[in-house]
Amino acid sequence: MQRPRVLVLADSANPEWSSASLVGWSLTSALREHADVHLATHLRNQPALERAGWVEGREFTAIDPGAVEDPVTRVGEAVRKATRLGWTWTTAFSVFGYYHFENLVWRRFRGALRTGGFDLVHRITPVSPAVPSLIAGRLRRVRVPFVWGPMNGGVPWPKEFRSAMRREGEWLSYLRGGRKLLPGYRSSRSDAAALLTGSTLVWEEMAGHHPRCVYLPENAVDPERFAGITAARRQGPLRVAFVGRLVALKGVDMLLEAAAPLLRSGTVLLDIIGDGPEMPALRRQVEEARLGPYVTFPGWLPDQKDVLRRLAGSQVFAFPSIREFGGGVVLEAMALGLVPIVVNNGGPGELVTDETGFRVPLGPRASIVEGFRRTLEELAGPEDRSRGLGERARARVFELFTWEVKARQVREVYAWVLGQRDKPDFGMPLRTAPAAPGSAVGSSAGSAG
Repeated sequence: MQRPRVLVLADSANPEWSSASLVGWSLTSALREHADVHLATHLRNQPALERAGWVEGREFTAIDPGAVEDPVTRVGEAVRKATRLGWTWTTAFSVFGYYHFENLVWRRFRGALRTGGFDLVHRITPVSPAVPSLIAGRLRRVRVPFVWGPMNGGVPWPKEFRSAMRREGEWLSYLRGGRKLLPGYRSSRSDAAALLTGSTLVWEEMAGHHPRCVYLPENAVDPERFAGITAARRQGPLRVAFVGRLVALKGVDMLLEAAAPLLRSGTVLLDIIGDGPEMPALRRQVEEARLGPYVTFPGWLPDQKDVLRRLAGSQVFAFPSIREFGGGVVLEAMALGLVPIVVNNGGPGELVTDETGFRVPLGPRASIVEGFRRTLEELAGPEDRSRGLGERARARVFELFTWEVKARQVREVYAWVLGQRDKPDFGMPLRTAPAAPGSAVGSSAGSAG
């Protein structure tokens, strides 16, 4: 297949940052092996891209939406702080700045798009499906296919954890349906040639558009970052780690309660890596339960390599988050060979299988605590199950969840929208082995509805 010429839209694409910025950067970089890619990104990413060796004007174009974005952001932050609204408000308010970003992209590239300078346009970030695209309709009129995603987000707050929702100020969750009133919300979906859904939840949200949907989780790992680093073999107590922001939705208090009997008996040690507003409460919980000798709080570690090395000292990754979209940190732990224990809700439940870890059913707080406790008791037993499970978890990540694998899958989507092959199907959730490039449509789990 001829290499397609692709204009990638990723307002967040930064090799030195994490989360969505890392998704935008990593997928765009991997796609360059399979397509002629030009990146349109936010001006704030320019210094980091140039430090990575990319040339502005040739490999990427820096777009400055500050004239609209800056005042909108200031107002949004002032309202959020004054009303103590959560981060959902920040995401909602950022939509207006993104509209301006896409408008500037259109002004900059409309000539090339109208005259065949690009075969397709692919929007990677924002990852959230709640942020519409106004450029999609313009592209449809000039007959340039628009690929959107992978998209993920919108996991609702579990009804059992409304108190945690209120503690985080996520009052806008009661008004989730209001996003359908945003300009371009419906037309973005209709105008796209392909919709890459990063979760089954987003797939369900795309009802009516399934013939153009392909299931493809947004997160992956770079194998080079894990070279020479693997989980330590168990000698003595079972070592368990958590990594993340210490906020209510992450459920670290439930992990401490679940592990408490095993911690006191000396059969488990717990490493809580991260920081956040829940840190004081968690330290009090440890002190009141007399768990101090068995729990460590290293806080935020300055370098990602330090995080990986610290993780590698454990055999188990416990992640009791009740509302997680992607779960990239779960993949990183699995790539090191740690056994994941997750709540079966949102992204992590679709990354972990019964052969590679444990998925505790979502339910009331007490049931999650009991599920984590039973799992830790099983893993802390005399028979070391963690090694075999960890090896399978690591193998799953390197088979299915590297950026190179993901780029090959996206290349198959490009071939489909350009009429070069049938619609690809990688399974939903992903199969135990990636579909071969150019292969026929696979299992019906991810086929068009």
